[in-house]
Amino acid sequence: MSIAESMATPHSHGAAETSSHSSRADRPTSFDPEDIPVPRGREEDWRFTPIRRIRPLFDPADYDEGDAPLRVEAPEPVTVEVVGRDDERLGTVLEPGDRTAVVAWDRFRTATVVTVPDQAVLERPVFITVDDVQGVRAQHLVIDAGPLSEATVILSHRGGGSLNQTVEISAGDGAQLTVVSLQEWDDDALHASNQRMSLGRDSVLRHIVVSLGGDLVRLSADTDFRAPGGQLTMLGLYFVDAGQHLEHRVFVDHSQPDCYSRVTYKGALEGKDAHSVWIGDCLIGQDADNTDTYELNRNLVLSEGAKADSVPNLEIENGEIKGAGHASATGRFDDEQLFYLMSRGISQADARRLVVRGFFAELIDQIGVPEVESHLMEAIEAELAAQAERDRQTTAVR
Repeated sequence: MSIAESMATPHSHGAAETSSHSSRADRPTSFDPEDIPVPRGREEDWRFTPIRRIRPLFDPADYDEGDAPLRVEAPEPVTVEVVGRDDERLGTVLEPGDRTAVVAWDRFRTATVVTVPDQAVLERPVFITVDDVQGVRAQHLVIDAGPLSEATVILSHRGGGSLNQTVEISAGDGAQLTVVSLQEWDDDALHASNQRMSLGRDSVLRHIVVSLGGDLVRLSADTDFRAPGGQLTMLGLYFVDAGQHLEHRVFVDHSQPDCYSRVTYKGALEGKDAHSVWIGDCLIGQDADNTDTYELNRNLVLSEGAKADSVPNLEIENGEIKGAGHASATGRFDDEQLFYLMSRGISQADARRLVVRGFFAELIDQIGVPEVESHLMEAIEAELAAQAERDRQTTAVR
């Protein structure tokens, strides 16, 4: 059950994608697929991604006709519009920066624009649901929070199919916007999402990513501080099962002074060939005085055969900053902690559940959206119960 149920082509300043770049800022961007060729898997941006599994999203000719559908449930005074490619609001938040992103831009025909008016304060979240995508399809979504508005938007993905998606998110001057992206796909789903965000003066943007389902999910979140005083919080949670590939890429570009960012992603992996990838890029530009930034990734490996790749990157071009740092750690399930709990009469299954719940609890408590927090605890319990049943069946066969 979902939690909701309780053209004019812009100017391109890119070139062909090469195998490596000295700076994250040098990565080419473009609205033209000809400028960003199909990757071969050796490029820095693609070396962790299983190319054969994501290849169906690379060729514009392979897409089915029509955009992937979505449903929006929005309180007043939010407006929801379906617009053509020539709408001037499209393509205004950064540019596509990899092959899937540029093909997503090329393939969509209409876009959904969700607008929170200036100074509006929403008492209920906006729910956007994407489910049962048929075939290979593109999708374009715009979330625009006007100046001094306050809103929460929950974007939920379910069902099957192959989706190549663009989400443009704008937080106007003084706005307070929370966007939650839930990936709870069926086991055979393929999903690439480029979520591009801009922050106005003194705006507060919280971007929360939760990935629990899908065969392959690759979600890139790129940010653009457009004026001083912006505050960005990015939280991520993922639980990777056997055979799944869940990949999250974050780029925080501090180009303005007096801005703040915190990035925290946590993941657990269990099962053969479970694979997570987290790339955290942060760039502090020459003009970004008084920047305060930190990024953190933690991974808990619960069984043999699972693999977590974690790469934080921090580039600093300015000596007048408040603080900058990053941390990354991947650890296996603590057998001593498990033994301690079991020695006090707790079953092995319950002990594992307690450890994993504790690992995620601190992050879930930071989300600040009750509908999402309760839903996540239930989803994690379901993941653990399903894994316990698989373990039981494997033991019975032996």
